[in-house]
Amino acid sequence: MHFAPHDNKNKPIIDADDANVPLNYFNIVKLKAGEAFEYQVPGYETCIVPATGTVDVLVEGIEYKSLGNRGADVWDGEPEGVYIPVGAKVTIVAVRDTETFIAGARYDKVLDPFEVRVADIDKVQYGSDDTKTHRKIKHILGTKYHGKVGRLLVSELFTVGTGGWSGFPAHKHDTDRKDAAGNIIETRHDETYNFRFRPNHGSGVQIIQHEEGKPGDAYQLMDGSTITLKSGYHPCAVMPGYEMYYFTILGGLSQRSLVQYFQPTHAYQVETIPGIKDMIAKFK
Repeated sequence: MHFAPHDNKNKPIIDADDANVPLNYFNIVKLKAGEAFEYQVPGYETCIVPATGTVDVLVEGIEYKSLGNRGADVWDGEPEGVYIPVGAKVTIVAVRDTETFIAGARYDKVLDPFEVRVADIDKVQYGSDDTKTHRKIKHILGTKYHGKVGRLLVSELFTVGTGGWSGFPAHKHDTDRKDAAGNIIETRHDETYNFRFRPNHGSGVQIIQHEEGKPGDAYQLMDGSTITLKSGYHPCAVMPGYEMYYFTILGGLSQRSLVQYFQPTHAYQVETIPGIKDMIAKFK
């Protein structure tokens, strides 16, 4: 499903118990310096990530100061975040004008809050210009936080250079299933993206193919578009001459580790893309 760019007035774009992606939560909060925003999401753990600007975050009496260092856009510096336990009361105060992402996943246990600073970000780069798949991923809540996070994975994905494909070879993760030997070959993870482009009048396309060999759906992506992915194979692409970014939220049904199932038609191309196996491992 595609949500066109709009002013959400600090109300969730994807609320708790969403009909399409019930395992996800997503809000964009815009504040002027000195303004505050309070929230609480029962049944969901969340992660606060300033897209731009700087915020102080108060979580049940624990304060995290000066989170976020970026200026004009998401290319202007490295991400930072704060993990928020299920149902915790949170206050965000803008130190500088800010646009802040709040990502969430359904979970049933209360863990401890913690901050993720620039030095803690787990980065991976893969693909190549030749294969039109050159990409950099910055994991905010990645695999290094297993045991400290329930079901939530949060990352920022960037195309490297201008133009090209992302999420290729096409893959899906809409069903918990095992092979005959009992090995997990796919996990159910609902996914939500928010896209940005540089220059910001750039554009892209999101493909969602529900069945092998049958045409699927395609959505034109603009700066600020939100996509929710309940099922299907879902590669996306950006026009030549533009860079693409997308904020990524994954919420697992039965486990945090993501196991992608590559579309049989295109799965062999995993062997043609430099570094892609390292990328896959970083989601597990």
